[in-house]
Amino acid sequence: MTEYGKLYEVNGRYVLQFERLFAYKPEVVFRCVTDPDYFTKWYPFATGEMDLKEDGKIAFDDGEGTKYEGIITEYQPPAVFAFREGADLLRIELENSSDGSRMTFKHTFDDRSWAAATAAGWHRCLDALVMLVNEQSPEWPDNGAELRGFYREAFDSN
Repeated sequence: MTEYGKLYEVNGRYVLQFERLFAYKPEVVFRCVTDPDYFTKWYPFATGEMDLKEDGKIAFDDGEGTKYEGIITEYQPPAVFAFREGADLLRIELENSSDGSRMTFKHTFDDRSWAAATAAGWHRCLDALVMLVNEQSPEWPDNGAELRGFYREAFDSN
């Protein structure tokens, strides 16, 4: 079953929120979220250069000549990993569930016109993360256009 993200507004900014369930405890999932070798396999433009601590830096490269960095705003293993990427805020929270863990992923940003495309991208990235946690090689099916269409329709009806 595919779990779709949702969009809502908080204090004039937009938040994309996704949830994923895992059959593993937060410690296992947190490692896949934050370990540089895993991070580069599911997070866009990640270089693997990260200083895993509050105020630590994360290096990104878009592959087209633009390099930039994020700043870790919260690092509380195995529960919270949050960072700023430009004006955007990303937050991943993990909590125990009866049969593993629940992850809540939030991306806070300003420009609503990017919401459907961004949601489709995160949907695909989080699906890749699920595969990594389940010790599978991430696959990137050609479903970006379909997901953008779904999210465009879902968010326009809000």
